[in-house]
Amino acid sequence: MKEEIIYGMNPVMEALRSSRRAFELFVAGEGDRRVAKILELAAARGVAVRKREKRDLARLCGSEHHQGVALRVEAFAYADFAELLDHWRSTGRNGLVLVLDGVQDPHNLGALIRSAACAGAQGVIIPKDRAVGVTPAVEKASAGAVETIPISQVANIVQTLEELKQEGFWIYGAVGDVATTIYEQELTGNVALVIGSEGEGIRPLVAKKCDFQVAIPLQGGVSSLNASVAGGILLFEVVRQRLAKRA
Repeated sequence: MKEEIIYGMNPVMEALRSSRRAFELFVAGEGDRRVAKILELAAARGVAVRKREKRDLARLCGSEHHQGVALRVEAFAYADFAELLDHWRSTGRNGLVLVLDGVQDPHNLGALIRSAACAGAQGVIIPKDRAVGVTPAVEKASAGAVETIPISQVANIVQTLEELKQEGFWIYGAVGDVATTIYEQELTGNVALVIGSEGEGIRPLVAKKCDFQVAIPLQGGVSSLNASVAGGILLFEVVRQRLAKRA
């Protein structure tokens, strides 16, 4: 069984709350109430606790940003695309799925997953190739959100978009050079939002599969947004419209 070390208060806490197998908890210092909660969760699951110095934790995690806790767990398990669809159907709500076409930066991926989870999305889809996967750094950047939302890693984004269309989703691709803005769209049905890579954006073949190409209207002198910021804006425009429709 493959294992990894995850670190940071929220990632460790969410992993201990999930069904993911955990083997050892490493703690540096006395900590605070969050550490006490983590120790309580570890005890309830029978996870061994080891005391470590902060510098030892930094070496173990490969990062100084461990916040005094780390957890040895089984490697992150992606959801099958079929499982993601089953999860959406089980919610009984209109679909909201985030599709990432080649995001390379682990902090962007983590932030996008966190935004998707906070927006109530039923899943995040990422490609197997030419993109970052879910690593401990991504788990830290997501603040543990990777444990709360299905994340599917697929071989072919174009084919996956076609399958989403067959399931009744409308595909919206975020681009920077079109006149139609996201605020002009009706987003209360089944929605899949596509965000491209940090440098190149959405690939041409993927863009062709989008039912709509939309932009976020920028008002200042900078010509583009960070991928994770753009994703957050699009996700919460969907949330805004759905809440307004209920009112």
